[in-house]
Amino acid sequence: MDSTRLYIESLGCARNQVDSETMAGQLRLAGWSMVQEPARADVIVVNTCSFVASAIDESIDTILELARHKKTGRCRRLVVAGCLPERFRDAIVDALPEVDQFLGTGAFTRIADAVAGKMPRGSCLLPDPDSIPMDPKTARQRVQAHTAYLKIAEGCRRRCTYCIIPQLRGRQKSRPAEQILEEARELIADGVRELNLVAQDTTAYGQDLHAGMGFDTLLKSLAELAGQTWIRFLYGHPESITDRVIEAVADHDNLCPYFDLPVQHSAANVLRKMNRHYDRRQMLDLFGRIRAAVPDAAIRTTLIVGFPGETEADFQTLMDFIEQVRFDHLGVFTYSDAEDLPSHRLPDHVPAEVARMRYDALMEKQMQISADNLTAMVGRTVPVLVENQSEPHLFEGRSMRQAPEVDGLTFVRIGPDGPDVMVGQPTRVRITDALEYDLIGDAL
Repeated sequence: MDSTRLYIESLGCARNQVDSETMAGQLRLAGWSMVQEPARADVIVVNTCSFVASAIDESIDTILELARHKKTGRCRRLVVAGCLPERFRDAIVDALPEVDQFLGTGAFTRIADAVAGKMPRGSCLLPDPDSIPMDPKTARQRVQAHTAYLKIAEGCRRRCTYCIIPQLRGRQKSRPAEQILEEARELIADGVRELNLVAQDTTAYGQDLHAGMGFDTLLKSLAELAGQTWIRFLYGHPESITDRVIEAVADHDNLCPYFDLPVQHSAANVLRKMNRHYDRRQMLDLFGRIRAAVPDAAIRTTLIVGFPGETEADFQTLMDFIEQVRFDHLGVFTYSDAEDLPSHRLPDHVPAEVARMRYDALMEKQMQISADNLTAMVGRTVPVLVENQSEPHLFEGRSMRQAPEVDGLTFVRIGPDGPDVMVGQPTRVRITDALEYDLIGDAL
């Protein structure tokens, strides 16, 4: 009987998805076959997130839910990897006796041993996160055929007071450019039509390298080899993006006019406590430069409300800021507290119900801003990467201004005499209508 079936559950961000795909690739080379249902698996792996409290809860709930298959199914081993064991370390062993092995963020290369049961039961392998290897890439088993995330660096050199990432992932470690370009070539040759560059601080790429390779140079090199494949970068930073990066996007048609720059807040009082080193004026200047150089730019950001010490005046400053900038895409989080965060020690914590009210107010304002921005797209013709077919004459996809998973969709209608549309390929679409977060159009 085949006893090498494996199921991987990947939680959290796109960077975690890359790690999960890399583990799946290693395990496939070791003779394991992936299954889509945990009930069919001999071994289950959960790649966890612990960035905020809700992610911790989701990770634990998922682990407990999947652990049931050790009693009711064929599963004989449960392995938990990633940020949850890295954050809670040996304490997690006692808290989750259902788990057979734990691997921290620096231990992904040991996944085959863990899955094969070559480690003591209940062991927690936690190498220093700074030891996360930047060696030549290993095989990946990707989730999607036509779009892929490409990790260009690991870790972060910043010390934002609300963020646990440097503790979980170590200092910033940029991959050598030749590794990234080689992987990009292979992904494109394998049919990928969209590459999404990810890191903890993507636009800071290369600042830790001695070769003088900056992010703008990497972007240009990727654009030159990519041909018709789109390239988008996610998780940039207002302090590390440069005019050279903006110019690179402006100069290359296959670089998506998309700028993901989480600012977190706009009130000076809150930014100072967050240890973010810019102010409202500098942000307005940055976004102005982007829109002047790339008139079609889509700008995305994320914000935190309810941060310790955030006053009603601070929140109103933030509301006025998003009205002035009019972001194309906006994510909002309520502040997530934990004892191992520097921000935990700040005074004047905001009650949860107040933070939630501020969240709702921001999202309501952004919904109208998004609807207005998308209405301005009506009448334009844009390329859309088709991702799936939902009805006989209706497809779903995304334009260069829409990132996977976090933004809206473009619904593509096919008339009786319309063109052939293929999933995984771009098609020209004339936008005819707009919703709050999505577009609707006809294939040409």
